[in-house]
Amino acid sequence: MANVALSSLAQLPSLNKLRKLELSDNAISGGLEVLAQKCPNLTYLNLSGNKIKDLSTVEALQNLKNLKSLDLFNCEITNLEDYRESIFELLQQITYLDGYDQEDNEAPDSEEDDDEDGDEDDEDEAGLPEGYEEEEEEDEDEDEEEDEAGSELGEGEEEVGLSYLMKEEIQDEEDDDDYVEEGEEEEEEEEEGLRGEKRKRDADDEGEEEED
Repeated sequence: MANVALSSLAQLPSLNKLRKLELSDNAISGGLEVLAQKCPNLTYLNLSGNKIKDLSTVEALQNLKNLKSLDLFNCEITNLEDYRESIFELLQQITYLDGYDQEDNEAPDSEEDDDEDGDEDDEDEAGLPEGYEEEEEEDEDEDEEEDEAGSELGEGEEEVGLSYLMKEEIQDEEDDDDYVEEGEEEEEEEEEGLRGEKRKRDADDEGEEEED
């Protein structure tokens, strides 16, 4: 709930399992005792950028027995003399204040915190479900077979296409031959017709001569 103009925690619901709460950049100035009532298992609390001024306000966090990291950066309380020493003395359960422990060692990030708590370790130990790797390998084999089948089909389609084109060309050539043959037949018929007419004329001429 960062930067949402929150000024009071009175309406905070009960969150018994909540471990990390982000309340930075709001207008909270007190009422932190609600956190121990509603979120008793907090381990990380970020109150940076709020209007917290006094140690008495932070004293209410003593009831958060599991609190390990507290952030008050950019709050007015950080301007107090011996601020860090006072907070570590007041809240002895915390290990990190504003991201550093009492010896100025930087706090690990949240992922490392989870590792320490064992959450991620449990997930890593669980590993992949049995048979999961085998299913992945089977899927990969099926994909390879499909690719090979697709490539073979592509080659077959190409051959069919070439055969089809060659057949088309052969058919075109045959059609051209038929056309030539038909033309030649027509020319022969025309020549025979002319010869017939010529013979007829010659016969007619001979008949006329005999009559004379």
